[in-house]
Amino acid sequence: MADGARSDHPAVQKQLDRLSLLSPGRDVLGLERISVVLERVGNPHLNLPPVFHVAGTNGKGSTCAFLRAAIEAEGLSAHVYSSPHLVRFNERIRLAGALIEDEYLAALLACVLDASEDINPSFFEATTAAAMLAFAETPADASILEVGLGGRLDATNIVPVPAATGMAALGIDHEAFLLSPEEGVPADPMVRIAWEKAGIAKADVPLLTQKYRDDMADVIAEHAAATQAVCLPRGDSWDAAVYENQLHYRDDQGKLTLPLPALPGAHQADNAALAIAMLRHQDKIEISEAAFRAAMGWAKWPARLQLLSPGPLRDILPKDTETWLDGGHNINAGEALAAHFDGYTDGSIHLVLGMLANKDPAAIIMPLETKIASITVVPVEGHEAHSLADFQTVAVPVSEASNVAAALTVIAQKKPGTILVAGSLYLAGTVLEANRQLPD
Repeated sequence: MADGARSDHPAVQKQLDRLSLLSPGRDVLGLERISVVLERVGNPHLNLPPVFHVAGTNGKGSTCAFLRAAIEAEGLSAHVYSSPHLVRFNERIRLAGALIEDEYLAALLACVLDASEDINPSFFEATTAAAMLAFAETPADASILEVGLGGRLDATNIVPVPAATGMAALGIDHEAFLLSPEEGVPADPMVRIAWEKAGIAKADVPLLTQKYRDDMADVIAEHAAATQAVCLPRGDSWDAAVYENQLHYRDDQGKLTLPLPALPGAHQADNAALAIAMLRHQDKIEISEAAFRAAMGWAKWPARLQLLSPGPLRDILPKDTETWLDGGHNINAGEALAAHFDGYTDGSIHLVLGMLANKDPAAIIMPLETKIASITVVPVEGHEAHSLADFQTVAVPVSEASNVAAALTVIAQKKPGTILVAGSLYLAGTVLEANRQLPD
């Protein structure tokens, strides 16, 4: 089933079963189908609260979390559409601050699927249409859309005039989709990725970007110029830096000195800064400095360097064991993990790794190499994943377990100081569910 969609609500599960028969989108990237689907349900994408549209390889979800936190800290309300979900499908659609209710979700999915059954939309297209219906029908002050895959051909790119668009950190991921042969596209992989993500640019709409390689920045600027978007790159139109344990942000409107984000990881300051820049370079809603300050502590984004709370899974371990959960699966995520654990003693981290077969385990293992005491390989429920045989050349001790609970039971006997469970957001979802730590 696409993205492991399931629900304990019968009406929702009935529609999820229908969704499971749809393509995940491999052969139907583009805006043609989503245009038809939305037209058949009344073109809700033309009647959304002001839209903040975020693309990127890493950090786009966290950027969306900071956008939401700042908007809500101002006393306003925001819809959020994100993917994938971790435990419950409802996590994808947040309406004015709360996860969508089951009965409404079931009705929306039924409406979309009934209207488009003959054109066989992809899983993501149908879900996007349902979210946009909900956003159009439910009052709110803003809408936040996280790109699902790429940008140029992503179903969320159907929104014609966002309030602001943003591009988070870029890296190589989803190669089969984003690097597929095509006429007239950049040849260099990283430049191609930048070009694909920049496809969210719209005429007269601010496009806020992080710092990238010069050739990547050039292709983004060229695409923005071609679409008449207002390109506002970091380091030029705005910038931010961390020093003296604070986040210092500046743009043409002035400077902000803010607390560091409560979300773990040095990279979260960059994501927060991008969210601030997006909000300060649009004119649909107004956000005060006080709201930005509050957002630094309010933003939450589960399964991204998340410390597990006491629960059935965490309680397998000694109480003083740090137990981290992260859904990272590419080199950017591995480098972020390495930066976070930089001050830890070499050989102090026991890694429980469940990684999809189409991802490279070295992306996580190599940046952490000196810190790892052992690796326990676990399956990813419902997905093809790497097995013990794929780790024969790793220098540290490697074993396997049938699931995360079994892995933690063995590791607990070693009285570990730090455990990191990583490799896949699908694995992270099963961990949160088993620990009764459901995202809300």
